[in-house]
Amino acid sequence: MTETTEQNRGTEGEAPVTRKTQVTKRGGGDAGARGRTTIADGVVEKIAGMAARDVDGVHAMGSGLSRTFGAVRDRVPGGTKSVTRGVKAEVGEVQAALDLEIVVEYGVSIADVARYVRENVINAVERMTGLEVVEVNIAVSDVKLPEEEEEEPERRIQ
Repeated sequence: MTETTEQNRGTEGEAPVTRKTQVTKRGGGDAGARGRTTIADGVVEKIAGMAARDVDGVHAMGSGLSRTFGAVRDRVPGGTKSVTRGVKAEVGEVQAALDLEIVVEYGVSIADVARYVRENVINAVERMTGLEVVEVNIAVSDVKLPEEEEEEPERRIQ
């Protein structure tokens, strides 16, 4: 409770009257602590996918099969690129664990790329969600060679 002072004017010829009143704060405590916030697995997966793709040396996300299906889905009218491809998150009330599958560029240090991806993902997820990231497992499923063509599905209609 806090005290406030009110001053009322008296009637003509009388001195003003000062009165202290008690004001009760409703709800008590920090407004941010009232209620619960839940964050869906898909939200964390999107954040992690974007953060992983920002690291130099990451060519793509996901296994060859998921990238092929994703490329087909990307070409369908109205289809959107999936930032969650190659990312799986398990989200609890205060912690998150992530599994990422990446394809690296040929010639880069896989250990360094994995470390940078892990750091970038942890920083982004923790900063944006407030969750503690307890682990980020990274599986390198392929290496993109310079002479390899981009995977493009065969067109059925010309």
